Amino acid sequence: MRILVLGGTWFLGRAVAQAALERGWEVSAFNRGRSGVAPEGVTEIRGDRTVPADVADLAVHGPWDAVIDTSASELAPRDVLAGARSLEQAAGAYVFVSTVNAYRGWPDEPLTESSELLDGPADADIEYGRLPADWDGPDWYYGRQKAGAERAALTTFSADRVSILRPGVILGPGEYVGRLPWWLHRARSGGPMLAPGAPDKGVQPIDVRDLADFALEQAQAAGGGSYNVTAPMGHATMGGFLNACLEVTGSSGHLVWASDALLIDHGVKQWTELPLWRTNAGAWRVDSSRAQAAGLWCRPLADTVADTWQWLRTGGTPVEHPRWAEHGMSGVREAEILAKLVD
Repeated sequence: MRILVLGGTWFLGRAVAQAALERGWEVSAFNRGRSGVAPEGVTEIRGDRTVPADVADLAVHGPWDAVIDTSASELAPRDVLAGARSLEQAAGAYVFVSTVNAYRGWPDEPLTESSELLDGPADADIEYGRLPADWDGPDWYYGRQKAGAERAALTTFSADRVSILRPGVILGPGEYVGRLPWWLHRARSGGPMLAPGAPDKGVQPIDVRDLADFALEQAQAAGGGSYNVTAPMGHATMGGFLNACLEVTGSSGHLVWASDALLIDHGVKQWTELPLWRTNAGAWRVDSSRAQAAGLWCRPLADTVADTWQWLRTGGTPVEHPRWAEHGMSGVREAEILAKLVD
């Protein structure tokens, strides 16, 4: 197989490139060369997906059996559209990594691939769907952008050549968002550790390497299609996740569980202040059975935790990203809430 990875230098893109090399595939990566380094053995093509001339020139480096698009998270649909048009004659298949945010019901409703998608034109610019500062309703901006980007791929390539992958939370070595690293560092510091919700609450994060492997499987499969790419429901719990963080860090700390109601009363920001904690009914109710039937395999979450800690301990440095600062709770604030639990 000869593939082109759009991205290829950090987290998912790098994991895709590395896994493809390990299969003996020939890998090219199109990126700006500003974030991270592609694995040794990858042919890098420099360019910016928002620069029309760079995108137009990309196809001359082909042909490829498949394109795997891992770098569209911050692009407008029209940028994805321009790239797809440039590559349509130079590639066989197009694997587009989207997100569960593209569903109108996320995170309030359980999801399947037949759930309604948000509106978002294939040629929308980066401002499409942006909300006013005083808006107090659902923030669908990001989801509308990604739904439009999905349509950009499907508008250009025929449906049987496009695979749409919709992951939720992605964890593992190389993570740049900061969710799992924050919990690991917090566990390592010891003491009573605020644990959100209930220990048996199901969670569905997927390991970046398992998502990468599934993307490669779709690159060589025929027929295309859309897939929710999360760990199966029942695969892991919040309690198991947090205990794994304590275990792998050798921590002497212990978990102190706080109910959803107490955390809400204290204004704890869901999803970020205590990463992975969310009370919405559909947050961890994403049906990924279709992807499992197509070959998705998910390693135990404890293995993801252990491998991420090993990466951090051995000098792993995430690519700098503003989302890192969004995650985590200060020690002072945690202590204030813990005090309420023992009053």
